[in-house]
Amino acid sequence: MTKAVSVKVTGRVQGVSFRWYAFREARRLDVHGWVRNEPDGSVLAHVEGDEAAVDAMVEWCRHGPSYASVRDVAVTEARSSGTDVFEIRY
Repeated sequence: MTKAVSVKVTGRVQGVSFRWYAFREARRLDVHGWVRNEPDGSVLAHVEGDEAAVDAMVEWCRHGPSYASVRDVAVTEARSSGTDVFEIRY
């Protein structure tokens, strides 16, 4: 079953390679979508794929890479875009 979510991560999540590590984790989990920095200092991601893999990606976002300090992760349901890649957006 395919699941799609929007994930907003707040805290010290910019300037710590969060997007690059998220890209790496997404490839490992075989989920699709994108990740980008937001003007408010948060990181926003769209993640879709197998339900268990999407849940695992959300769980990874709760801590992120070692230099990150995640304060909050807000998850909302999203529409599947049908993409077959995961990319870093600028």
